[in-house]
Amino acid sequence: MKKQLLNMRDSIATARTLNEALPYLQRYSGATVVVKFGGNAMGDDDAMEEFAQDIVFMRQVGLNPVVVHGGGPMINSLLAKLGIKSKFLRGKRVTDAATVEVVEMVLSGLVNKRIVQALNDAGGRAVGISGKDDDLMVCDYDDPELGFVGRPRDMRVQVLHDLFKAGIIPVVAPVAPGDNGETFNVNGDTAAGAIAGALKADRLLLLTDVAGVKDADGAVITQLTTQEVRDLTDQGVISGGMIPKTETALMAIEQGVRAVVILDGRIQNACLLELFTDHGAGSLIRSPNTPARVTASDG
Repeated sequence: MKKQLLNMRDSIATARTLNEALPYLQRYSGATVVVKFGGNAMGDDDAMEEFAQDIVFMRQVGLNPVVVHGGGPMINSLLAKLGIKSKFLRGKRVTDAATVEVVEMVLSGLVNKRIVQALNDAGGRAVGISGKDDDLMVCDYDDPELGFVGRPRDMRVQVLHDLFKAGIIPVVAPVAPGDNGETFNVNGDTAAGAIAGALKADRLLLLTDVAGVKDADGAVITQLTTQEVRDLTDQGVISGGMIPKTETALMAIEQGVRAVVILDGRIQNACLLELFTDHGAGSLIRSPNTPARVTASDG
C-alpha cells in the first residue's frame, strides 16, 4: 500500500510538471533553437544519452533544434597518437595542413556520428553534416598565424530548413570550406553563433563546463543585456575563457538571435530546465529591447 501511494505521488508530480510546462511548450512551438554541445559531457556515455533525450524531446514538442558540436579532447587524443604536436597561439589551436586533416576526421567522422547515433537511439531522426555540405558555412582565414582556422563569411542555411521540414535534427560539425578548396577548422562556439544568426534563431544555448557568467563576487548572473556584458568586460569582471563565449553571444544577437544562454551542460536536463521552467539554467543574454526570460505568466 505504501509503495502504491509513493507511485501515485510520483505520477501526480509528473503530471503537475507537464501541466506547468504547457505555457513554455506553447511559447516555443515552431521555434528554432541552436545548441552548442561540447566539453567533457561528449566523452561520457550517460551524459550523451541524457543530452540526446533532451534534444529529441525538443523536436517532439515542436521545436526545431540544431546541434553544433566541438571535439577538442578527441582531436588532441588522435593528434597525440599520430605523433603530431599541438601548437597554440593566444589560446587558439594552430592548424596546419596535417592537423586540419585530423580535425576533419574527428569532427565530421567520429564525434558527429556518435551524436547522430545517440539521437537516433533516443527515438529521434538525426542527420550529420558539416559546414561543407551545401556550402552551409563558407569561411575566410581568421588569422594567417593560425593556419587553417576559419571565420564564417557566407552562411547558406537552406539545407537546415529542408531538414526541419522533414522532421530531422541537423548535427553540424564545425568544419568548413574556403574559396580556393581549403578546409577550415572553425571554433565550435563561433560556428554555432554564425548558424544561429543566419537562422534568426529564438535561442542559442552554449553548453559549457561553468554555471554561467559570474559577477565580481562569483555569483551567477541569470540575465544580462548586451550593454551589461560590454560593461562587465570593460571592468574585467568577464574575463578569460568567458570572453569568447560572450563575444559569440553579442555577435549572434546582432545578427538577429532573440537571446543567448550560457549554461552548465553538466546539469541534468540543462536544456529542458532553461527552456521549459521559470528558473532557467544559466545566464541569459539579450538586447535591451528584447523581453526577459519567458515565464509561465507569458503563456
